[in-house]
Amino acid sequence: MGQYVAIDLHKRRSLIVRADENGERLETVRIDNDPVTLAQAVAAAGEDPEVVLEATCGWYWAADVLAEMGANVHLAHPLGLHWDNRRVKNDVRDANALLDMLRLDLVPEAWIAPPAVRELRELIRYRAKLVMLRAGLKSQVQAVLTKEGVSAGRYELWSAKGRRHLDELALGESFRTRVDSLCSLIDAYGHEIALLSTEIDGWLADDVGYGVIQSIKGVGPVLASSPKSAGSTASPVPTSSARGPASPPGIASPTPPCIGARSPNKGRVLFAGPPSRPSLGLATRRWPSSTPVSKSAEGPTWPGWPRRANFFTSSTTGCATARSSAV
Repeated sequence: MGQYVAIDLHKRRSLIVRADENGERLETVRIDNDPVTLAQAVAAAGEDPEVVLEATCGWYWAADVLAEMGANVHLAHPLGLHWDNRRVKNDVRDANALLDMLRLDLVPEAWIAPPAVRELRELIRYRAKLVMLRAGLKSQVQAVLTKEGVSAGRYELWSAKGRRHLDELALGESFRTRVDSLCSLIDAYGHEIALLSTEIDGWLADDVGYGVIQSIKGVGPVLASSPKSAGSTASPVPTSSARGPASPPGIASPTPPCIGARSPNKGRVLFAGPPSRPSLGLATRRWPSSTPVSKSAEGPTWPGWPRRANFFTSSTTGCATARSSAV
């Protein structure tokens, strides 16, 4: 059995705690974030160390460095740690808590997405960000028209006719300047969004599931690309994780990627929820793809769940979550 290593990862500096198989602390060191420095610090744990780090911003490079040097990497899901309930929280306590969870096999593991999926995610997330920013600009145009007491009438402002109508509206000089500037920015955002949409479509052009799911009424390229970035990759190389065998290209794993499992024979119940509401006691649970789903007036239910449960999907993790109304 190799040594255990826990990394409390930050933007510029990180804390590393190393222990033997009995849990005796061997070393605590703080390093400047650098691939070479990280590799040297973890190399002191010998061959095939068990390493855990939290899935915070910037974990990509650290996980890649650890995997390349032969470490068994475990990615801890932040929502499963429940550190918001602790009275004292600092880097040393966080790293030691991660180390103890790793030794006891209690880490709420998250899926380590391969590089191809990460790149696809980056494009999809960036496109979504640009769409949100463009929507804000459009709202500003509506606000200017409201100040001037002008109605767009029967025109849809962002159609070709609507834009011509917008250009012809009689507005005050300052208001016209702002509207023209906003329209220029909206056009620039629209151009970038179109380029990103084309690139995303190219990534998924050979993905069978990407084309099939769009046969469903109401599902277009944007919606169809979301599950592909969550649990599968357009790369021809199958991916695998600690939870089971590799999935065929273009087919997502039946296990939600944000839910961990200690081993193929052990289930995992991860208490998680939206980051903005951590105190609701939301529970995320793993279920096999073959589990029958029963529908009723109270919504879908799975075996083992409380009968009265409200199901929804977290916008940040993509996990299916449930909250019992009996709690």
